[in-house]
Amino acid sequence: MKPQTNRLFFIDAMRAWAILMMLQGHFIDGLLDPIFRDPGNMGFNIWLYFRGITAPVFFTVSGFIFTYLLIRVPQKGFDNPRVNKGIRRGLQLLFIGYLLRLNLFGLFKGELYNSFYQVDVLHCIGLSILALIGVYLFSINRKKFLFPTLLMGITLVLFLFEPIYKQWSFSFLPDLFANYLTKANGSVFTIIPWLGYTTLGAFIAVLFTRYKDFKYLYPVAISTAVLSGSALIYLSSLTFIALYEWTGLELFQLIQDNNYLFIRLGNVLIVFAVFMLLRRFLTNKTVLQLGASTLSIYIIHFIILYGTFTGLGLYRFFNHSLMPSIAIPGALLFMIACSYLALKYNRHEAEIKSQISLAFITAKIQLLEFKDASIPVLRELISRIRLVLRRVFRTVRS
Repeated sequence: MKPQTNRLFFIDAMRAWAILMMLQGHFIDGLLDPIFRDPGNMGFNIWLYFRGITAPVFFTVSGFIFTYLLIRVPQKGFDNPRVNKGIRRGLQLLFIGYLLRLNLFGLFKGELYNSFYQVDVLHCIGLSILALIGVYLFSINRKKFLFPTLLMGITLVLFLFEPIYKQWSFSFLPDLFANYLTKANGSVFTIIPWLGYTTLGAFIAVLFTRYKDFKYLYPVAISTAVLSGSALIYLSSLTFIALYEWTGLELFQLIQDNNYLFIRLGNVLIVFAVFMLLRRFLTNKTVLQLGASTLSIYIIHFIILYGTFTGLGLYRFFNHSLMPSIAIPGALLFMIACSYLALKYNRHEAEIKSQISLAFITAKIQLLEFKDASIPVLRELISRIRLVLRRVFRTVRS
């Protein structure tokens, strides 16, 4: 791939892989009968392990793509067009995240169910994009090393101190804000520590941008990712044990007891290495379109599986009730259906949006026409009511 190429195809392919893994993971996790969730089954353990990789990869790739596009343009600060686009994108993701959790039946009753306030992937990615913009604006006019240093520093702080802040309930905050920080109220993801994967992706994007003209960029990047990833997977727990024995700090013991963040970080780096190694073969048009359609796929899958707005999704009717012989092919069909619908939508996106816009404009015009037509009628009605009231009051006085 030439350095001048705007897109890194292996990143689009990674994003496509992550969204497909998410589709099958949500389907099987939500619909498979618990009796078949056997920890002693090797196939189930392999599926569970790879399912655990999906979210870290998705967050990391999201941070990579946004930052890569943000810093590759010559403009800086608020003059950078990607800043305004990023702010709009972040707010859009937050809005869609809450929209997908709306229940119309509850809304008609004048209430919002607790699930509306729960935080999910879209909320965290939207807020992460806004956080990346904040770090970028803070550091862009300072020393060059500050931006990547802050990004890596955020990742390390969030990952190292996770055993401490995960115990905090944040009960002093309203649920709307506390749900971004704690899972106590049912949130699936929280901004801490998941922002750490996004800032890691941003850090990698900075390295790719700064060394894009280096002749051996990919050999060095692949080797570094494999070595670093393997060390995090197989040696990080031993390292934290050694640090605990050396310093006596209980924090290192707590990290080692549940060392999923650093191990998953190692998994992410290995996935990066695999996709970089296969980058020349990852140029299939459909795969790249899927990688660019992740938001559409996510929205469609949420509607079909969880029944956005009505609650009448597959989860309502088949919640934890399917056998593997049905769940596995069902997950495959679910992936195909969501991908097909998303690609069809993206092909006709401009037409669909124009039709929606036309519908709003038409409704607005009709409301204005109704308003104009009703004003004389209302005036006549008011004058008649006044006349009747005057007669009534005269009769009462008499």
